Amino acid sequence: MSVASYLERRGELQTYFDRTAVDAWARLTSDAPVGRIRATVRAGRDEMRNTLLSWLPANMSGARLLDAGCGTGALSIEAARRGACVVAVDLSPKLISVARERIPADLDVSIIEFKSGDMLDPKLGRFDFVVAMDSLIHYRSADICRIMAGLAERTNEAMLVTFAPKTPALAVMHAVGRLFPHRDRAPAIEPVAEQKLRRLLLSDEGLERWQLGRSHRVASGFYKSQALEMIPR
Repeated sequence: MSVASYLERRGELQTYFDRTAVDAWARLTSDAPVGRIRATVRAGRDEMRNTLLSWLPANMSGARLLDAGCGTGALSIEAARRGACVVAVDLSPKLISVARERIPADLDVSIIEFKSGDMLDPKLGRFDFVVAMDSLIHYRSADICRIMAGLAERTNEAMLVTFAPKTPALAVMHAVGRLFPHRDRAPAIEPVAEQKLRRLLLSDEGLERWQLGRSHRVASGFYKSQALEMIPR
């Protein structure tokens, strides 16, 4: 992975969410009314989050989970309800503030920590599970592999990630998305063909002790994402 390209994209994402999109993102991830297009994105994200949660143990007592790119914290809260000790990290301090505000009153706050920072920071420690829902979709395929290799060094049981599948429909949607005002656009998504990403992951030296597991694609209006599981050999 190019450190320079990773840092550049990381900076773009933080700027976008902190300066441009935090209000819209907070609304999208709440139960507030949204327009038809954003409603399809909300439904798709709900389905994807439920898919990833279904791949995690029902009882996570004693397990440590990293929610890498946690956003407003919906997945983190559900994992904590299962008993996991959750470290939830996002580049955006403002999204982290929203996540903290949404911690339910009946949840033990000692088992969930929301913090702004880099998901690759080794100071976060080791984890049993890592989940990265839609936080790698803005990185190129080679960088996705190196990010996952970095996470793998500190993961024991499973890594659950999503990527933007390269499909004709998604290409059309991206073209339409470019017609929106610049202020409404996120940094570009980097679609990748599933077979190409699988090949890259399986050939990466940093992932040689890992194998691919389950896969699931979600298509809901303007939301297109694919979940992928990696587990130790």
